[in-house]
Amino acid sequence: MDKFTTLSAKAAPLDMMNVDTDIIIPKQFLKTVKRTGLGVSCFYNIRYDDDGQPLGTFSLNQPQHQDAHILITGDNFGCGSSREHAPWALLDMGFRCIIAPSFADIFYNNSFKNGILPIALPQDQVNELMNSAKEEPEALIEVDLEKQTITRGNHFSFSFDVDPFRKHCLLNGLDDIGLTLEKKPAIDAYEAQLTQQRGWV
Repeated sequence: MDKFTTLSAKAAPLDMMNVDTDIIIPKQFLKTVKRTGLGVSCFYNIRYDDDGQPLGTFSLNQPQHQDAHILITGDNFGCGSSREHAPWALLDMGFRCIIAPSFADIFYNNSFKNGILPIALPQDQVNELMNSAKEEPEALIEVDLEKQTITRGNHFSFSFDVDPFRKHCLLNGLDDIGLTLEKKPAIDAYEAQLTQQRGWV
């Protein structure tokens, strides 16, 4: 998993509440167990028309938001089923940070495990970020995980909370496998001791 330390990037607005995981990645795309390749299908039902052509009215299809890596969205993002494909699709689409007033718990946890930083902010701060993304889409927003700040030059600076353990994992690029490998010396020592004591096993 890639480390997340600081991110300086454009932000894209998705001004919707209650975006569930079926909206993020519809059920017909859940057959794969690969974490890559889902970005093109992310938000499929609201991103494309019936012929599979991009809808110009969908904010993330608009040219000024094509290379954004921060998503600003509405309350209760990621609700619905617990599919891990949702953060996979968002990450493959290019998003490393999602900012909203609130998140569904399972989606929130899955995001950290897949290298995405979800940040919950008060509604008024989300509104300011949303307006910035709509009105000045070329502006760069800096997300500093170590300092736990979101800034845009001298326009605004917000602080955010993050669980210390999750922060440690993102800063060091540790998913569940990486966390286990951190304990490899202890595992190896235990196995060597077990071999000596119970060599017949």
